[in-house]
Amino acid sequence: MKIILVDQRHGRSRTIVLKGWVKAALSVCLLGAPVALGALGYQLAISHNPAHFDEQTAINWETRLQQQDLQLEEIKLSSQEQLEALTRRLATMQAQLLRLEAVGDRIVSVADLDQDEFDFSQAVAVGGPESDSAVDYTVPQFMDAINQLEIQLDEREQQLEMLEGLLVGRQVQADQEVTGRPVERGWISSRFGRRADPFTGQLSNHLGIDFSSTRGTDINATAAGVVTWSAQKQGYGLMVEITHANGFLTRYGHADELLVEVGEIVRKGQTIALVGNSGRSTGPHVHFEVFKNGRVVDPASYINRTVR
Repeated sequence: MKIILVDQRHGRSRTIVLKGWVKAALSVCLLGAPVALGALGYQLAISHNPAHFDEQTAINWETRLQQQDLQLEEIKLSSQEQLEALTRRLATMQAQLLRLEAVGDRIVSVADLDQDEFDFSQAVAVGGPESDSAVDYTVPQFMDAINQLEIQLDEREQQLEMLEGLLVGRQVQADQEVTGRPVERGWISSRFGRRADPFTGQLSNHLGIDFSSTRGTDINATAAGVVTWSAQKQGYGLMVEITHANGFLTRYGHADELLVEVGEIVRKGQTIALVGNSGRSTGPHVHFEVFKNGRVVDPASYINRTVR
């Protein structure tokens, strides 16, 4: 084997002849280097190939997968808890809306408002053209809107309950006051005070007001109270007596039929008897008396009184 060396600077060459073991050693080096480099590259390649794992790599991957499973489970549990909390909040808001609807209906009834105009069972009438700038809620904005709506519902509920209490209080007070006539149809046939007795012709005190009406006309309570008499009473015929608040008591005499019993609680305007001609009477009428703190008073001022 010959090796020729060329000197580019001086243009001279030199030949070296290799013999024996030197020739063999150099041949092995020249031929073995590519093989060694190929083997080294292959080892480097497989060490970075995901398809080839050793036992530790498999353990590491399994550990990471378990950690990811735990994280996913935590996220799922958290999402479920948030959904349940939101569901409970929506259920609470629905209950508040039902209470607001009930309070509104009671206010409409107590205040004698137009039922068609204030129908709380109907959807609120709103509308308008679609906006080009409309955007969807983000999650934080949606939660803020829910929180704000809850605050508004609480405030409206408190305000309506206060208004209802005020109106109901006034209604209760109005129901307890003795006002109005005991019959809707009829005329005053005898007033309170001294008069000629219709049976004897002598002067006597008439302790009530007589309303002449047709037989069977409704006799209505002039105030809410408790029935303390509902039976025959001398001189009055069939009579109803009602005890009211603030020391008032009313009597309704000469009835044809009694419709309430002793101990019964009656409302203002409730029909308690029917006009008749029972007892000491010359014709169908109702004898109406008013007592205040145990003393008889002229019913005229209460008949013409308006609710304060």
